[in-house]
Amino acid sequence: MSWPATDRYEIQVAPDGLAFIQDLLNTLSAGKPRETDLLLARDTAQTWLNETWRHQNLQLSRPPVELGDEDVEHLRAFRDNLRERLATAAEGTEEEHEAILQSQLNATLRLAPDGTVHAEPAGSGWNAVVSLILIEMLNAQRNDQWRRLKVCRSERCQVTFFDRSRNNSAVWHDVRRCGHPANLRAYRARQRAQTHEQTTV
Repeated sequence: MSWPATDRYEIQVAPDGLAFIQDLLNTLSAGKPRETDLLLARDTAQTWLNETWRHQNLQLSRPPVELGDEDVEHLRAFRDNLRERLATAAEGTEEEHEAILQSQLNATLRLAPDGTVHAEPAGSGWNAVVSLILIEMLNAQRNDQWRRLKVCRSERCQVTFFDRSRNNSAVWHDVRRCGHPANLRAYRARQRAQTHEQTTV
């Protein structure tokens, strides 16, 4: 199974429904070198959605979602807002995350033959996409996986990755490609500052 936005950055895909959220966030122009923003135009946004919606709806009967120009604008704004919240998750509160769900969730509950209840996205256009995103966010929070979806700390990268470290401490999507260069720049900056202090004394 391929996830077109995330695959561009050669990183591991998040588990379960988080893969769809990760892929939405990775439609952003990110990485080194910068990739194209897949939600910048309706045609590229629709191509992205057709592929990812098919993956997410293997168990659902909903037809494909068609995006208009305004849908793309709303979806892009939602992505940017969600990404900002994710990037500052350490400063956010649980109430702030719940507020996203309370303010925008629109879904249909379905009773399956085995007696379990499933939430299915409702609405059309960008509302259907956001509905599915929020359902998967809720599932991930209940499974304690949401806190592992992170934005790479490197300002030159900023792709969204799933932290598989035991203690959930990763801040770079790839330590070698993003962590080491950032640490080296920080070290050199400290050395320059120390040298400057010594010459001005």
